[in-house]
Amino acid sequence: MTNKSLIAVLFSTLFALVACSGSEPEAPPAAEPMAEAPADLRTLLASDSRSEEDRARDAGRKPADIVEFLGIEPGMRVLDVIAAGGYYTEVLSLAVGPDGHVVAQNPPVILEMREGANEKAISARLADDRLPNVSRMNSDFEDIAADAGTFDAAITALNFHDIYNSRGPEAALATLQAIYSLLKPGGVFGIIDHVGAAGADNAALHRVEKSVAIETAKAAGFVVDGDANILANPADDHTQGVFAEGLRGNTDRFVLKLGKPPE
Repeated sequence: MTNKSLIAVLFSTLFALVACSGSEPEAPPAAEPMAEAPADLRTLLASDSRSEEDRARDAGRKPADIVEFLGIEPGMRVLDVIAAGGYYTEVLSLAVGPDGHVVAQNPPVILEMREGANEKAISARLADDRLPNVSRMNSDFEDIAADAGTFDAAITALNFHDIYNSRGPEAALATLQAIYSLLKPGGVFGIIDHVGAAGADNAALHRVEKSVAIETAKAAGFVVDGDANILANPADDHTQGVFAEGLRGNTDRFVLKLGKPPE
């Protein structure tokens, strides 16, 4: 089976890919116009131009630290892989500023699941051009080859485990190979996910071993440029599902900075 076919199969099944991201958020308030010179990202993230729900999630996601670790800067073109309702899309929009651009990619199946919750959420987030440096890409990876080599960076948050667990190693590899092709030489790809334990039923727990993510990324051509403990939580012993009471939103998560070698 070709990589293209694997990716098509991957997104044809309704798996709980973005359930980890929470329920549909309320429509965010209108954004204030972007400044000519980007302000400090932490200041922008704290602004009430973002929804109260998004700001409440920041404590568990530490978006400013993630952006800094990945080296995402003003002026970059960034791909939010499986953006779902667009929490990270908005973070990245603020990070790259008016001279940058963010593409929120969602396979159609993700927009249709849970009675269209993600479609409603991201449509509300982007309504009335409130994030003018964001565009949407509602397509599977095999349909976006025209964008090959055009992105400075990409990120996917809490998605890799479901791709790997639901469709297997070959489909996960095909997905990372597709992302690799979309990056410029020297580009960066960030993976954030729930830490799984060897021998555990990680599929049922919605987790994945960090070593599995690294092995798959290397097989796709990436090099590991960084491995951060920004979202580490020693209190999470990896035996509970990520939706367990008191754990949801506070799991032990790994953060990988993967690089596409320069030519």
